[in-house]
Amino acid sequence: MGGRYRSDMHLPPRKALRYRDAMTAKEQLRSLVDTLSEEEAATTLIVVERRRDDAMLQALAAAPLDDEESTPEEDRSAREAIAEYHRGEAISSDQLKRELGLD
Repeated sequence: MGGRYRSDMHLPPRKALRYRDAMTAKEQLRSLVDTLSEEEAATTLIVVERRRDDAMLQALAAAPLDDEESTPEEDRSAREAIAEYHRGEAISSDQLKRELGLD
């Protein structure tokens, strides 16, 4: 599921979106759950359970947005990292842990 809407998911018509604005968050969630496949539901359940049980994730979710502008050097570094990822030069977190002796 990846945390974002997949591009191949059906989007409701505009009229449905206006109705949806009047729904509570729990009503919207119930409606969305009914549209999930069993696999998507299982993945979503894992994400929700981890979010509820992980103090660090709760702290990050409650943290204010970073409104500080990035520097040109930070932007350049981010572009380079994304390019490396797209070239397949990224390593998995498991491999990084092994290299750092953290496993």
